[in-house]
Amino acid sequence: MQSRRTLLLSGALLATGALGLPATSLAQGAYPSKPIRFIVPYAAGGFPDTVARVFAQRLTERLGQSVVVDNKPGANGVVAAQAMANAPKDGYTFLVTDGSMFSINPAIYKNLGYDYKRDFMPVALAARASLYLAAHPKVPANTLQEFVALAKAKPGTLNYGSSGVGSTHHLTMEAMKAALGLDLTHVPFKGTGQSVPALIGGQVDVLFSALPSLTGFVKNGQVKLLANNAAQRSSQEPNVPVIADLIPGFDLAPIVGVLASTGTPAAAIERIAAEMALVARLPEVMQTFSNAGIDPLVGGPADYNRAILGENERLAKAITAAGIKPD
Repeated sequence: MQSRRTLLLSGALLATGALGLPATSLAQGAYPSKPIRFIVPYAAGGFPDTVARVFAQRLTERLGQSVVVDNKPGANGVVAAQAMANAPKDGYTFLVTDGSMFSINPAIYKNLGYDYKRDFMPVALAARASLYLAAHPKVPANTLQEFVALAKAKPGTLNYGSSGVGSTHHLTMEAMKAALGLDLTHVPFKGTGQSVPALIGGQVDVLFSALPSLTGFVKNGQVKLLANNAAQRSSQEPNVPVIADLIPGFDLAPIVGVLASTGTPAAAIERIAAEMALVARLPEVMQTFSNAGIDPLVGGPADYNRAILGENERLAKAITAAGIKPD
């Protein structure tokens, strides 16, 4: 079990060399010298938006310039990607997003209009939010192992809810099903606002959901948590095991990070990456994230690039297992 602090990388990342960036400075003048914009490809209130706003507030204090969150939802990330493409590549516009823009979307949509390797440069990891496998009390299983045994003993009799076809909630279950040879029926909903009430009401047996949507129901005994989908246990629920205990290498917890447009000055990326690492370690930031079921992460461009590529590979397998074809 790892605590939040052990999830954070060494402070040595703050050194220029550890971030993997050349010691290049912006031409003449201190950076930043004007407001910075964080574009979020979703409406206000979700995981990436929450992360962006927490970091924006603290970065504003540290940098002496406003960091403004600009929500650009729509067209599966294309609106946000276009906003990035239209902005000057001068280190004052960044994208704050989860990995689905680069892992799920390219696999299910034929013409996105953007490409991770061509259009973006990773800047910094920011946070992770595990999804939890939650079961209705009527399900006669109190551990992940018991649930797997039950599903194998009664193939096709259990069902699971999700936030919709192609969502991380859906793909996490499909990846688990494929790896363990389970037969469960998928019941898709339009978001957790529908799927979680269906679980509470007993219309579905299990589902994956973020912790804030489940905490109150867990305390009231209306659902039970069986596992989480990250590589390590979360400090919010340290007694809940990870699926990786049964499936080595399993890790589909959504990660949010900061990206820049290709061509952005290296010195701007270096400064934002270093400041992000410092902000993530602030006790008040860690507490704010903990209250929202989020674990802060620290890592520079190379770390974030590895995280994105790893997530892309794992989700590609899950998408294949789910039988999803590009539209």
